Amino acid sequence: MAEGTEKEFDRRMVGIYERAKTETGYHATYFLRMLSEHGGLETARRLVGSGQPSEGFTSLYLKHRLDLTVEHLMLEEEFSDLFSVELTEIARDRLRDYGIEK
Repeated sequence: MAEGTEKEFDRRMVGIYERAKTETGYHATYFLRMLSEHGGLETARRLVGSGQPSEGFTSLYLKHRLDLTVEHLMLEEEFSDLFSVELTEIARDRLRDYGIEK
């Protein structure tokens, strides 16, 4: 189950990259490189656990598209078992700080 969920998370991470590019014009090249090198799960852990919003988070906030952030994707119920309670709370708090309740 967890392996399938992790693969789905990887697929959805690539999906938010593609959607951000086509829907907002934001080309998250560093994010794509991280996905290629580390996979979706580790990329999410690094970006969200960094202690501050990523450049991508900020760019998507300015475009009013926090629905395309890693934080938002992490909080989807199907992915809840992939992340620690602490990391999930960081994602939830960060979105809340920017006006999104999830």
